[in-house]
Amino acid sequence: MGRPAIDPVRMLKVLFLRFHYKLSDRQVMERTKTDMAFRCFLGFPLDYGVPNHTGGTYFRQRIGIDRFAQIFQELIAQAREAGLVKDRLRLKDATHMLADVADVRPLQLAAQVRERLLRAAEPLFADWVAEQRVQIDTLRQTTAEFEDDERLAARVEHLKTMAAKLRELLATLASTPQSQKEHARLHRALELVDKLLADRQPKAQDRLASAIDPEARVGKHCGYFLGYLLDITIDPDSEIITAVNVLPGNGNEAADASTLIEQEEEAQGNDVAGLSMDGAGYNGPMLRDLTDPAGLNLDMTVPPPSPPERPTFGPERFSLTIIDTQHGELTCPNGQTTRQRSRTGKDTGYRYQFKTKQCSACPLRTECLTNPASNRGRMVIKNDYEKEYVKVAAKARTPEYEETRRTHPKIERKLGEVVRHHSGRRACFRGLPKVLTQAVLTALVVNVKRMVKLLRQPAPQALIAPAVRAALATS
Repeated sequence: MGRPAIDPVRMLKVLFLRFHYKLSDRQVMERTKTDMAFRCFLGFPLDYGVPNHTGGTYFRQRIGIDRFAQIFQELIAQAREAGLVKDRLRLKDATHMLADVADVRPLQLAAQVRERLLRAAEPLFADWVAEQRVQIDTLRQTTAEFEDDERLAARVEHLKTMAAKLRELLATLASTPQSQKEHARLHRALELVDKLLADRQPKAQDRLASAIDPEARVGKHCGYFLGYLLDITIDPDSEIITAVNVLPGNGNEAADASTLIEQEEEAQGNDVAGLSMDGAGYNGPMLRDLTDPAGLNLDMTVPPPSPPERPTFGPERFSLTIIDTQHGELTCPNGQTTRQRSRTGKDTGYRYQFKTKQCSACPLRTECLTNPASNRGRMVIKNDYEKEYVKVAAKARTPEYEETRRTHPKIERKLGEVVRHHSGRRACFRGLPKVLTQAVLTALVVNVKRMVKLLRQPAPQALIAPAVRAALATS
């Protein structure tokens, strides 16, 4: 009985135009009023009124990231049917996305969290919020001459008191169907306060960086940034993006490799044979997980770290004998043994220490110690993932490795295309699910462009299945 529905395919085309031409929903609709190409693509007659730009927001909310991901994978399935996508190899890399927020100092962050809490509480406890705003003005005046650390401590303590009082008030307030939305909003604001208070601990990790976009994090990628990591895999033969994911700025890029491969294999039912990564892939747990024959069973291509300037005996030259679950014995190339060991700081192996008297008269001292003049004995780290590292180093000496590494720059160019031509450097939404929606739709646009080029240009005909070539020849 309301306004006529808009065809979902047409709304998807609106989003396609948005991410293809780096426009907003409003700009797409405004341009559609005068651009005949846009009208033709969207199927609007000349006398048809353009829908309101807010339809794009409602459409994204109703469809959700899961259905957009299904559309993306359906496009990959069509590319596979056309013979464009192969399973022999995937290239993986990530780049940073700047969050749509300001990078604030701790004092400003505390103020953001406090304001969000007050706004969430106002519909339920308006009088209490008014009292708190008076107290905040008094607090601001009384601490105006304090150092920033003291001002921050005072505001955090006041915020802690506010949160405790709000929880008491919530416990006495009955929830009704009309107030459920306000209750949920207030609970989210209280969780944000808890996160800020937990970050005040000395050893806190994964610190909150913005109350406007609570899921954005500070990461390091060509310098420090506040935002997210855009992580993708592509097929090197067709340069089509086969999987996409978004992580917080401090996310584990290496561990996300299994997520991307599993995402593709679950959707397509295929079996990817190999994966090429940059230096971030030199990660023992990740290598073991990806190469497990009972799991993904991938042939990994990862560049090993550069050898030291002065080569010495590597850990592989020291033989390890496991005595029991608590003890092990390490034997050096000269036959000396040690059982003195301790776990490494990152808990990835054991650090074995030889005594000074064992190394002082050793004939292999100059080949074993980085500094032969040192008075200390040799220290050797036997990593839990030494077999995986040795396998990576061995493959780096093969012609197949050189061939794969020559193709790896293709994913750098693909990420460059996403960043330069489709605004992939900056998030236009807030929150991880919405930023992932942006990434998936951008990858969809980039893939459509690539597929059209592959299917229409004569140069890549060898990539196209014979049945598809015959259909194109008669079309």
